[in-house]
Amino acid sequence: MHAYRSHTCAGLSKADVGQTVRLAGWVHRVRDHGGVLFIDLRDHYGITQVLCDGDSAAFAALEKVRAEWVVRIDGRVKARDAALVNPKIPTGEIEVYVTGVEVLGASDELPLPVFGDTEYPEETRLTYRFLDLRRDSMHANMMLRSNVVRWLRQAMWDKGFTEFQTPIITASSPEGARDFLVPSRLHPGKFYALPQAPQQFKQLIMVAGFDRYFQIAPCFRDEDPRADRSPTDFYQLDVEMSFVTQDDVFAAVQPVLQGLFEHFAGGRKVHADWPRIAYKDSLLWYGNDKPDLRNPIRMSDVSEHFRGSGFAIFASLLENEGTEVRAIPAPGGGSRKFADRMNAFAQKEGLPGMGYIFWRKAEDGTTEAAGPIAKAIGPERTEAIRGELGLKEGDAVFFLAGKAEAFQPVAAKARNEIGRELGLTETDSFRFAWIVDFPMYEKDDEGKIDFSHNPFSMPQGGMDALNGNPLDVLGYQYDLACNGYEVISGAIRNHKPEIMFKAFELAGYPAGEVEKRFGGMVKAFKYGAPPHGGCAAGIDRLVMLLADTTNIREVIMFPMNQRAEDLLMGAPSEPLNEQLRELRLRVVPKES
Repeated sequence: MHAYRSHTCAGLSKADVGQTVRLAGWVHRVRDHGGVLFIDLRDHYGITQVLCDGDSAAFAALEKVRAEWVVRIDGRVKARDAALVNPKIPTGEIEVYVTGVEVLGASDELPLPVFGDTEYPEETRLTYRFLDLRRDSMHANMMLRSNVVRWLRQAMWDKGFTEFQTPIITASSPEGARDFLVPSRLHPGKFYALPQAPQQFKQLIMVAGFDRYFQIAPCFRDEDPRADRSPTDFYQLDVEMSFVTQDDVFAAVQPVLQGLFEHFAGGRKVHADWPRIAYKDSLLWYGNDKPDLRNPIRMSDVSEHFRGSGFAIFASLLENEGTEVRAIPAPGGGSRKFADRMNAFAQKEGLPGMGYIFWRKAEDGTTEAAGPIAKAIGPERTEAIRGELGLKEGDAVFFLAGKAEAFQPVAAKARNEIGRELGLTETDSFRFAWIVDFPMYEKDDEGKIDFSHNPFSMPQGGMDALNGNPLDVLGYQYDLACNGYEVISGAIRNHKPEIMFKAFELAGYPAGEVEKRFGGMVKAFKYGAPPHGGCAAGIDRLVMLLADTTNIREVIMFPMNQRAEDLLMGAPSEPLNEQLRELRLRVVPKES
């Protein structure tokens, strides 16, 4: 017999009754039933119940084991009584009577339990991640992640894509985040960068003539952490294609993602209609560029109904350039109680409140509008708002006003809160939408023109588009949103050197700077570059959605905490003086 096991802890069935077997694994749970010990023995594959009584020579040794000890047991397979069959596990029809036991690895007292779903502080879980990963839910998440990656890899090969690997140590590239820099020992004073994405390399692969590329690529960005974003590194399904339009990229990617979600949805509905929504419309209707379309509420600009109206707050505000009044319909929210709840929500978000109108049945049986705004603007304007938004008796509408960029984040949250409170938002489903027509440029905090998205994108209209107002230029850039998260970002690339130089010039990069920072790609484009485009899908975020969690650290094997620290391995750590000397570096103390 094998030194450790003849079967896994999921490998025995009723067909094995009477056999002598050997199992190895962790003690998941111990139950002492008055001289009879029952132990759930767990390994990677599953759980088998083993039992032992005083008649067994192994009883005395087995009495000493505790949760999470690693043991090897020998025993005979027995059929469980019909009343004791456990249909929840594959081995539920049998148990193993223990005749011998060997402790392979004892365990200290546990800092957090493995059995059960007791919540523990994240700092404790990350410090003892190897224990946290033994928990059923975490083990399932990691297996889901592995299977998702395998499924995606096979799907891409099946679609005619070829997998290539790109460098990890490379040059800095502007991808919208800070680089992780790596000092060079052989070139003192110079630094490599860990790639924020394989952007330039995958474009060079297209120039080299390989046509359809993909990679499960590690990416490194020094970012502020969020629940749905890692502060250091992440993995993405990186894709690039030659001789394609935006429509071709969508046609290649949609079946892969649709198939992935259908395969792993576990009974949840995966909607097959993927609407295309212009960036400006997404901001207007949903308050952001990653809308959750499970919520059917669409916001509207109702400024015209308030200009010169009796509601002085909004009327005077609209006299300022760049302001508007945004309406959030609330079908079924037509009560003062609900309006008060939403006002309380707005106050928690730092606003004085939200204006509202709701419609109810009057004493004479007609429908009447209620609320301070309805009184102030009068019945004609109120009825016009109701008609435009398609509202009826029992419905309400809430208002936010000012400059859109200031109130949109709260408006987006309010829309989601209204949808959730009123039961309008679908559950157990996935809805996708392509967000298209992103602006190429934006003004930074100092009023300077800068890239708003991917700097390597082709402007819609080519060179002609770059001769006008940069803020009017749209790019062939697109994101895919799913249930309120961005899961894909991509673009049709700028493959013509003259357009590339002009695009960067508008963002303040002279030709010499472009040559210096992106010389490899500029050089390549001078030797026959095909039209090309692609995208990247965040693996961690896809798995997060499929695992039905809102915290990305729940689907990453060894994540950093919110402060970008690895509590298990002790990173980041101080370098040795010898290392600094070899690299000719000096650490400057932080100013107090």
